[in-house]
Amino acid sequence: MDKRQIEQSKNKLNRLAWWMDNSFRVPGTQMRFGVDGLIGLIPGIGDALGALISSHIMSQAAQMGVPKSILLKMAFNVGLDALLGIIPVIGDVSDFIWKANQKNVKLLSDYLEQPEKTVTYSRFFVGMVGLLVIGVVVLIGAFGFLLMRWLWFSVQGN
Repeated sequence: MDKRQIEQSKNKLNRLAWWMDNSFRVPGTQMRFGVDGLIGLIPGIGDALGALISSHIMSQAAQMGVPKSILLKMAFNVGLDALLGIIPVIGDVSDFIWKANQKNVKLLSDYLEQPEKTVTYSRFFVGMVGLLVIGVVVLIGAFGFLLMRWLWFSVQGN
């Protein structure tokens, strides 16, 4: 993509993110929500549909040559938004706070302006999430081991 195409795509993605995250204001407040919040109210498919629309930003970023570490961070933003959306009430409230589309467009803009700095931060973030996942797996394994050990000794009567 040349600079003109990138700028056009960035503008379109900014508009999409605004529609999805900030297009409506709660009367009498400064709180905003978007179409993503409305779609999320549809039971069963709403959050999946919102995540599908949000993935368009990631797709465009990939076409612009954004590195995998940044795409993973974008996927985390969309995934967390969809995961929170599954939880009744909390998911609806999270649409006021966690604006995955805005975050992802900002990540893309940051990458286009300061690629080295953005890649470094994204790699650090992905690394920390990886360590967190490994830690959770180890804790679950240790808990499972201790539970099985306790059951074994309980059955044997020791």
